[in-house]
Amino acid sequence: MEELPKMTMDELKQKIASGNYVLFFTATWCGDCRFIKPFMPEIEADFPEYTFLKIDRDENIDLCQALDVMGIPSFIVYRDGQEADRFVSKDRKTKEEVENFLKNIK
Repeated sequence: MEELPKMTMDELKQKIASGNYVLFFTATWCGDCRFIKPFMPEIEADFPEYTFLKIDRDENIDLCQALDVMGIPSFIVYRDGQEADRFVSKDRKTKEEVENFLKNIK
């Protein structure tokens, strides 16, 4: 999974303008993020149609605010630069919950 550096909303839009992406918002101090992290390689393998991008909330607080991501871990799916769906909350997420979310993208 590629970890994005600090970037602006315009830079992110350029990055995800073409293709299918899952943005994974996380932070090193987040216990619920550490809970889901070991499952992320399996989730990525189960959904090869997506490119997964890890975004550190603390390094990209302005980006998180612009995208209305206040709780982590959170996931936002983009298709060709357009938001397709989001699984955004402060609650712990299980592997099954994340996979069900990705299976049911609009």
